[in-house]
Amino acid sequence: MLAAWGNALLAGFVSPDDAVLAVVGEDAVHRVEGLPGESGPVGLTLALGRLRALGVTGFRVALPAPGHPLGLSGPPEFNARALEAEEAVIAVGAPWGLVPEVTAVGPEGDRHVEVRWHCLPVREAPPADVPSLGEAERELTDALREATEVLSRLDVAASGPVAEALLDTYRARAKGEGEVLAPGYPARAARVLEQARRVALMISLAYENGHGGAVSAAEMAARVEALRPVERFARRAQVASYNAYVEERAR
Repeated sequence: MLAAWGNALLAGFVSPDDAVLAVVGEDAVHRVEGLPGESGPVGLTLALGRLRALGVTGFRVALPAPGHPLGLSGPPEFNARALEAEEAVIAVGAPWGLVPEVTAVGPEGDRHVEVRWHCLPVREAPPADVPSLGEAERELTDALREATEVLSRLDVAASGPVAEALLDTYRARAKGEGEVLAPGYPARAARVLEQARRVALMISLAYENGHGGAVSAAEMAARVEALRPVERFARRAQVASYNAYVEERAR
């Protein structure tokens, strides 16, 4: 959300107050620390203004995972922090990146999320393994189809719930209206992001529910192997969607 609404703010589509409100949502507070020129943590409104003054013209998203530094460009210190958080926002136009630290605050029953963004130097280089939006959409569609065929053929999941979920997602790709990223983003980016999020949630639920009807180690391994590329392509599609605005401007 920070990247999407930060891009909309920098492009003049929304006001600072509207951008910050969209980013914070129902969280308790968002603060940014380590910002050049500031001695302590500051609010998002001031932080976004400061980053613009430093030359930032846009924001990209990184969603790294072990063995897959998706969207990162270094240095190693920043990559390590981003990998631990499993996400980061990379500035365009100035060598800075933001890594979130999320904590729950408040008494039991009335807890809220507090986000502290750590502003750190990054290497100005092409981000790792980030596809174009069109490429990401094709990859995800193909991966869904192949995984559905594999799981259905092997009958790995009891009554086929995982395969059915994959198939439902595949069929819904052209039906969903998508979720608005932020003003200024192409409609295709919203559609691809919605598809990727649906796939990521489905895979997460599949892993949480164990191995379904798999009755042997070989079948369990087959299920994991079928889902792994879909999971990877879903993350690539999410990154491509968030980065679509910056890519459009670059062209």
